[in-house]
Order: sequence, then structure tokens, then C-alpha cells
Amino acid sequence: MSNSVLTIDTIATAAVAILDNELVMAKQVYRGLESEFTNTINGYEKGDTVSMRRPTDFTVRDGATASNQDVTEGKVALSVDKQKGIDFGFTSKELTLSIGELSERVIKPAMVQLANQIDRDLMALYQRVPSWVGTPGQVVNSYSDFAKAPERLDEYAVPSNGRSAVLSPQDHWGLLGSQTSLYIQDAAKGAYRNGSLGMIGGVDTYMAQNVPTHTVGVATGTPLVNGAAQNVTYASVKDGDFTQSLITDGWTNSTTGILKAGDVITIANVFAVNPVTKATLPFLKQFTVTADANSGASTGPATLTIYPAIIASGAFQNVSAAPADNAAITVLGTGGTGYRQNLVFHKNAFALAMVPLISPPGAIDVSRKSYKGTSVRLIPTYDGTNDKSNFRLDVLYGVKAIDPRLATRLSGTA
Repeated sequence: MSNSVLTIDTIATAAVAILDNELVMAKQVYRGLESEFTNTINGYEKGDTVSMRRPTDFTVRDGATASNQDVTEGKVALSVDKQKGIDFGFTSKELTLSIGELSERVIKPAMVQLANQIDRDLMALYQRVPSWVGTPGQVVNSYSDFAKAPERLDEYAVPSNGRSAVLSPQDHWGLLGSQTSLYIQDAAKGAYRNGSLGMIGGVDTYMAQNVPTHTVGVATGTPLVNGAAQNVTYASVKDGDFTQSLITDGWTNSTTGILKAGDVITIANVFAVNPVTKATLPFLKQFTVTADANSGASTGPATLTIYPAIIASGAFQNVSAAPADNAAITVLGTGGTGYRQNLVFHKNAFALAMVPLISPPGAIDVSRKSYKGTSVRLIPTYDGTNDKSNFRLDVLYGVKAIDPRLATRLSGTA
């Protein structure tokens, strides 16, 4: 069959299909927010926002006397604020190739880069995840190491269906090696022949080079909570990012970067609770620092912004008790050291929304294509001097940690 000049729609259709195929993390997260954006308008601009309700909760009455509770729903907003693109060009001769040849030579390498960028943006949401099991710096190289993650999710009453894990290459291969010694024929066969882990303990497990490394802040001194009763009400934080300020001191005086966004801390005698029964769990509640913090002079004071907010009672209680004055603070990991951030999570922990970009006024032959929720826009321009067709391909999307309680970071054990 003879070749024919490829159309803009043909190139865009191939690009969006390849992009969707190359995504890893993006296929494991919640995509339902995309339906909140309707297709009744021309397209979307950077900054458009959609809101999602946080689930409500209740306390159980004891006895026959009714005690009505208000239905208190919070909300979390996702903004489609990331516009990314790949630009490339074809000569007229190249445009006479078959779409298969063009896809393999040019479109696929471009879409691999774009897919990796989207996955990196999603993986960067680890900073919002307060739970971290294992010992930072240790490789996941046994089933018992890996099992600590689904165990923690079970403790937090996270639904068992829809769980995924994304591991760094080192942790993936460390875990894979441990599976080949098991007397489970099919699992061992897959590990040896395909390098595939598949479902482990009900968790769909993947490897990605995009697993980020988090470097802990300086974290020096003897940090303490500065002031008792630093807890808040659910009503005061339900419509924001569910964070609060925690006043501390005892850090090394006048230090820049005493903590970094994504650092995880615990507070003495502040234990986690089961989100359903509110029973105290046998481990300290973990909090993630959501903004870089510096310490001041004299007593090393620092005000931290932490997630989740500390709620000590009621339907949304998440700790056994509010921190006491001078309660000791422990930072997970060693200051200045980097650790890979493997994630094990329920799909509703994170969201990705990809939406069609607007067709700009004045642009000619614009092609916008969507495939399984992935949308691209392709705009051509022609360089008459060099007989070359140049293309800009753009995507518009937003990512959000909509319920970080449903996720945990994972390291191995010593």
C-alpha cells in the first residue's frame, strides 16, 4: 500500500494513544475528577479548578437518647495548573512515511518523555503523605519488608481493593529476587522469566524510574513542642489543605532548612488511632511537614506547617491526645540524607485530571484528541524556507493528594 501525506489528526491520534500507553503512576490513581470538567465549552485554560468533597464521619451514640450530629463535609480543590509540551518537526519527505514508522522514530520517544513528566509530578505528591513504614535507607528485599505497607493501610482501615505500589528499581529488584525463592510456582515463574511482580498481598506492584529521592532537612538540635493544646477543630481546616501550624523550639539556632517539605515527624505520646473505632494504635502518629522551615535565634524556635491537622476528639479524631508542652519531636531519617520514596496506596489517595486545552484564536488546523481520559492538543506551523512542518504538542493537567491517609511510603528493614 502506498504511503500518503499524514494529517494533523492522524499524528495527534497516534500521539495520545502512545502517551496513554507509556503512563505508569497515572494509571493507578483516581481519574474521576475529569468528569467534573464538561466538554460543552471549547476547552480549558491553565488554572481552572474543580472541587471534591471530603468524606464525612460520625460518632456512635451510647443508649436510647438521640443525639443529632451535623453532617460536616469538607472539600479539596484540584487546579489544572500544569501545561507541558513537546515540540518537534518533520520535513515533507518524512510526512510521507507510514504512521507506524513515524510513531516509532519520533512520536514514541517524545511521548515517553512527556509520560515520565506526568508520572514525576504524581510521584512528587509523596510530600503530602505522612505515613512512612520501614527504616529509611534500607532496601525492600523480602516479603516481610513489603508487607509492612499493606499492614499499615489495614491499621488505617484503607479499603483493600484498588491498592497499588510503585517501587524504585533497586527496591523492585530486591523484592523480585526474594520472590524467586518462594514455593509458589506461578509467582516464581513470572519473577524469573518476565521480571514481573504483579499482585503481592493484594497490591498491584510496579517499578518506575521516577520514584523520587527525598533529602531530609538539617534536623539538628533537640526539638520540642512549644506550648500545649496545639490542636484544631475539623471545621477550621476542612475546606483547605487540612494543615495546621505547630510551634516548636529546641532546634539548632538560626539554621536554614531545619526541615524540608516532605519530612516526617512524630511527637512523644501522640499515638495514631483507628479512623473508625478511634481506638489507640500501637504506633505514634506521623505528620509530614508541608513547607520548608528555618529556626530562629536563641532557643531555636520554628513554626512548622504539618499535615494532617491534629484533631484530638470528635468524629474526625486522628490522635490519641494533643501534644503536651515540651513533648519531644523525632524526625524520621538522618538530616541531609536522601531516601527513595516508594509509595503503596489506594487509588483514591491521589488524583490526576487531564483536560482538553482550548483551541487558540487564530491557530489553524488545531487537533485535539482524547483517549481513555488522556488529552493532547497538536498545533502545526509551516517553515516555508526549509519545507518543514513544525508541531507543538501540549497537555494540560492537574495532580492532587486528595486523601493522603490512604497511602504510605515504604522502606525496607535492617
